[in-house]
Amino acid sequence: MAKGKKQRRILAFTGVAALVAVAVNIILTTINAQRNRKRKVEIPGLIAHVNLSASEILKLAERLIARSKEVHDSVASVPLEKVNYMNVILPLSELEAQQFPLVQSCVFQKMVSLSDDVRKASAEAERRIDAHLLMCSKREDVYRVIKAFAASGEWMSPETKHYINSLVRDFERNGVNLTLSKREEVERLRTRIDELSMQYIQNLDLDNTHLLFSVPELAGLPLEFIKGLGKAENGKVKVSLRSHHTSPILEHCKVGATRRLVAVACGRRCGEDNLRILENLVQLRHKLARLLGYAHYADYALEPRMAKASTKVFEFLEEVAAHLNELAIQELSVLKDLKRKEEGNSTFGVEDLLYYVRRAEEQKFDLDLGVVKQYFPVNLVLSGIFKLYQDLFGLRFDEVTEAEVWHNDVRLFSAVDFSSNEVLGYFYLDIYSRQGKYGHTCIVALQNGCISLKGARQIPVALIISQFQKQADGNPGLLHFTEVVNLFHEFSHVVHHICNRASFARFSGLRIEADFVEIPSRMLENWCYETTSLKMMSGFHQDITKPITDEMCRSLKRKRDSFSGLKLKQEILLCLFDQIIHSSENVDMVELLKHLHPKVMLGIPLLEGTNPASCFPRLAIGYEAACYSHIWSEVFAADIFVSKFEDNILNQYAGMQFKKKVLAPGGAKDPMEILSDILGRKPSIQAYVQRKTQSSLC
Repeated sequence: MAKGKKQRRILAFTGVAALVAVAVNIILTTINAQRNRKRKVEIPGLIAHVNLSASEILKLAERLIARSKEVHDSVASVPLEKVNYMNVILPLSELEAQQFPLVQSCVFQKMVSLSDDVRKASAEAERRIDAHLLMCSKREDVYRVIKAFAASGEWMSPETKHYINSLVRDFERNGVNLTLSKREEVERLRTRIDELSMQYIQNLDLDNTHLLFSVPELAGLPLEFIKGLGKAENGKVKVSLRSHHTSPILEHCKVGATRRLVAVACGRRCGEDNLRILENLVQLRHKLARLLGYAHYADYALEPRMAKASTKVFEFLEEVAAHLNELAIQELSVLKDLKRKEEGNSTFGVEDLLYYVRRAEEQKFDLDLGVVKQYFPVNLVLSGIFKLYQDLFGLRFDEVTEAEVWHNDVRLFSAVDFSSNEVLGYFYLDIYSRQGKYGHTCIVALQNGCISLKGARQIPVALIISQFQKQADGNPGLLHFTEVVNLFHEFSHVVHHICNRASFARFSGLRIEADFVEIPSRMLENWCYETTSLKMMSGFHQDITKPITDEMCRSLKRKRDSFSGLKLKQEILLCLFDQIIHSSENVDMVELLKHLHPKVMLGIPLLEGTNPASCFPRLAIGYEAACYSHIWSEVFAADIFVSKFEDNILNQYAGMQFKKKVLAPGGAKDPMEILSDILGRKPSIQAYVQRKTQSSLC
């Protein structure tokens, strides 16, 4: 998703299937080469525009703002005694449905356009539209009318009631129900919170601290890495505190003193400044939450999520941690033994974790990821992903060869329901590298599916963006295994978006609870670790009839959960810190981490003089009081996979049930109800715990 953040299945890969894959790729390549790029074929149901000029973007943005203001003014003018569904709720829901694809037409171009002017216009349009929407979210006159209708007792369907409650909740979370003086205070607090959050991030972005090391002090690092470092006058090399320098050192450097120096320097980044900012941020967030009627900021942040309250998050984290504690102890013992053999009796510290996990994995797995990459040509991966998703969910993906696109590499596909032949939606693939384009793999919803005023379904449209190398000039266009997983993950979001059948645009596609949106995609990631599905997506680039080997498949699956107890402990440490500071008053953050670190990390102390809170961006913006959500989605994804698919990943009946019960409802249904519906019981952490404990040390 555009912040963000997968998979599929079917028939065993035989020699015949490999030849079919070859034929498919040849056909797709031929079609791609013959495509007429001056396409003007109309796509049925497509409202979004994909090729607007800079001036057209800004004009459309102004028209959208004017139309939105007109509808909100009209709703606000309804006398409270005359409110009904047709004059209050319907105009707002129709506005959302009609405007979403047009808003996206304005703003998505900043991520993909070749033109600087278009990207700038797109960013400016987004700024104007966001400012207008923020103003709309604070309109007391509109809120009063919606609130009056909500209290009228008019009969509503469950989804309609959920929609109206969400409208009311959003207004009240913005303080519209407060007195004027309190609303002004809410605005002041929000402005200051935004300023401090950005300052925290900016401090990290601008930090140019570097360390100097001699080449022997970097023993174990590849020569190419060392050659790429800046040179100092004294013959040493410069190491920045950016992750592209620090991560390789912490993972590969044989010199314990070097790893420790790097880990300490990283833990001190922007130390006093960002720690002071975070302390102020947390205080202001608590003030804001109390003004809005919440006990503390964590409960405010969690209200629209699945967890609902901080107490539930603490229970969840503590239960997961307790079940994996014994596993983490065993894993740490293995790493300590390795360090004793390599470095003597020196104390094991947090700076040693990455290095000795890698060393242990080298001994456990005969797996060269460089060799693995040779089995994943991008075109073959795509055809395998398509095959898996089509078979699992009863879909057919057809390329639309005469659609208007914004670059020659972009391809458009329709997703058709196999049984009814109904076109369920469309998706664009813009996956090849080019300058000026957004740099990470993600999905963008261009048009949301919903029911229109006339009862027809508005068709969903999605876009996948990535920066893969294209096959050309002897370059086979190969994907790292992590890129395969990322592409599989994002494509699962596309399928979720297209299979959604919610009536309201607000609940369609991926506009669902943040705790829930990643669960389907993380569940489907499991297909990236199963031999049958991996063989469907792979083939040696010089002879694609030879898929990835069984041993490689087994090693990739085992490596996924290797040392997962310790890795989870590190994540839980920061999740607990995040939850504690956002649910308690006047917490001494330095002392809290000194206390939490050895307790959670099995006696490993916090590095002297460091404080991860000063260099952990998720605490500043985007995940405040919600850092736990990554573990949350993994736990419930594991429950679904083990219960429904582990014994047969090619089970189309289970796939169709998943499509109907999990993907189709979108945000129109309570996520816990969705999970209970697909599982036939309440969700549990047991499957997740069993997978971790059975896989990590085997």
